[in-house]
Amino acid sequence: MSPPVPSKILTDDVSLLMVLIDSNPHFWSSIKPHFSFSKFLSHVLAFLNSILLLNQLNQVVVIATGINSCGYVFDSSSGSVSQRAESLLPKLEEFAENDESLSERDDDSGNGVGSSLLSGSLSMALCYIQRVFRSGPLHPQPRIICLHGSPDGPGQYVAIMNSIFSAQRSMVPIDSCVIGIQHSAFLQQASYITGGVYLKPQQLDGLFQYLATVFATDLHSRNFLQLPKPVGVDFRASSIFGQAQTRDPSASQQRK
Repeated sequence: MSPPVPSKILTDDVSLLMVLIDSNPHFWSSIKPHFSFSKFLSHVLAFLNSILLLNQLNQVVVIATGINSCGYVFDSSSGSVSQRAESLLPKLEEFAENDESLSERDDDSGNGVGSSLLSGSLSMALCYIQRVFRSGPLHPQPRIICLHGSPDGPGQYVAIMNSIFSAQRSMVPIDSCVIGIQHSAFLQQASYITGGVYLKPQQLDGLFQYLATVFATDLHSRNFLQLPKPVGVDFRASSIFGQAQTRDPSASQQRK
């Protein structure tokens, strides 16, 4: 008879944050006059360092989401205890160069901004979380934060929905901070289904304040915050054969 599977014991005030950063160069070039990628990273670095300072047991893992590939660019559990989030910059730059080289061999940027591989980065985040779950009976509370701006890719719909339901089954909330003009129907569904927070800042200059106020707190403390309410969620399916989504943000509200 096989031994019983140990139950997962999640700590209330220790977090494992899987941070997914959209590094799509075409998207960042499209909004550069208003908000540059370097300025975005300055807010993100301040946010990540604040997470590590809140609790020395907190763990932060950053996954870069490119247009052709995804990759781990920072893990606070590796290296010295005093490792700061600034160490992700060289790895992020290296990742961007490799991802751009793949674009040169298979360039599809002529179709506009193009979508990032959100499905791939979500899968990598969930795989990392499952590896942590199997490391022992006591675990930090895992959650995924998507810092995204690229448009949804209809061809990724099935893979993204599979990741969303896997996160829901593992009780891993997916928080979303969407940058840019348009909303993300994929991330709206992800946050709604998994019990996460969907945020679309109107003023990007105060991005760090948004991140620190909503996402820096652990899940236990979040119960005492007045979080932003989702304004309509588009649950219509999207496929590579035809986009069922409309670009009218009021379409989901009209059905209420």
